[in-house]
Amino acid sequence: MDNELRANISQWLLDVGVNSQPSDGVATSILLFASLVIATIAYYITKKVFVKAVNAVIRKSTVTWDDIFMRYGVLEKLALLVPAIIVDLLVPIVLTHQEFLGVVLDRGLSVMVVLFVIRACYAGLDAANEIADVQLISRRLPVKSFVQLFKLFLFFIGAIISVSVLADQSPIYFLSGLGVATGLVMLVFRDTILGFVAGIQLAANRMVSKGDWIQMDKYGADGAVDEVSLNTVKVRNWDNTITMIPAYALVSDAFKNWRGMSEKGGRRIKRSINIDVNSIHFLSDEEVTRLSKVNYLKDYFPKIISEITHSNEQVSDFDMPVNGRRMTNIGTFRAYLDAYLKNNNKLHTDMTLMVRQLAPTTQGLPIELYVFTNDTRWAFYEGIQADIFDHVFAILPEFGLKAFQNPTGNDIRSIKSEPEVH
Repeated sequence: MDNELRANISQWLLDVGVNSQPSDGVATSILLFASLVIATIAYYITKKVFVKAVNAVIRKSTVTWDDIFMRYGVLEKLALLVPAIIVDLLVPIVLTHQEFLGVVLDRGLSVMVVLFVIRACYAGLDAANEIADVQLISRRLPVKSFVQLFKLFLFFIGAIISVSVLADQSPIYFLSGLGVATGLVMLVFRDTILGFVAGIQLAANRMVSKGDWIQMDKYGADGAVDEVSLNTVKVRNWDNTITMIPAYALVSDAFKNWRGMSEKGGRRIKRSINIDVNSIHFLSDEEVTRLSKVNYLKDYFPKIISEITHSNEQVSDFDMPVNGRRMTNIGTFRAYLDAYLKNNNKLHTDMTLMVRQLAPTTQGLPIELYVFTNDTRWAFYEGIQADIFDHVFAILPEFGLKAFQNPTGNDIRSIKSEPEVH
């Protein structure tokens, strides 16, 4: 195709009275200089007129993605193809009688055109990657992995075409030779191939995306995903250290992704307070009267007293504590906590909200709060959790309850310092 085009150009020049294939050095130099001038003028017109006009339209447009292409200079890099193609077409015509030099320049300029095309494609891919970040597409797909893969593919295609041009052989000739080197390619690019396959799995199953909070103890990762590339996943830990995880490790090994928590907008609190079992007792009439004034229990007491009274109507010897139903301070405490949590505007009432009693241990009786905060940000979550348990610990004496705590050195010293009773 190039030869046909060059023949047409040469014939057109002859028609206008210009010998495009001079045999003397002066004429050759003049035509070479003229070719460079034409290429320079074409580049100037392309860049200053067409590219400038398109950039002006881009600046006035309301969309943002085209501004990113302009910032990466995609059009400017494409404009370099114009003088390169012109020189590649004209110089071999001028150097027809200097065959060796003409062949060398022809092949060198053809390789230059290939490099300029790949360079422009690289800029376009980088711009596409940034657009994906701006449009938050990278949160759903590992765009950078595919960009890197396309770059690698373009590199190999460019290398094969360049070598085939320099060797004056068909690219198919070199592609057929790759079959022999498949084993070597698999060995050298093992991580790249595994990373690419893993990237497809990560994208198809939405296992991890940029911005996700992941935890992978095997690699010491606990933080937000900064980047998902072809070979690695970059995680910025909460202590601002960086952990690089092989992409295929996220497919082959177990890890925890906290994205569901962020999407649902609720972060779980699951913490227990251990009650000293020696402080658990039935409520006395005085305690019932006093606790009935607690706002969160004003609806609870009439209902539970009516229920217990009805249940105990047929019970004989009710004066014995073991007979019939009676209210306990631990049960009333659980009812209070349930009402207190349901009225906390920092908790999700449409998610699981539960106060439950766990199996007693040597550390006392655990009362667990299982709720979800409506703010998933770490600092705010910790503040909400701390406020709740500040209140829980402070309110225990009102119910006649005590938190379990192992004896400290001061407790043991106070026991030893007590006078002996004879």
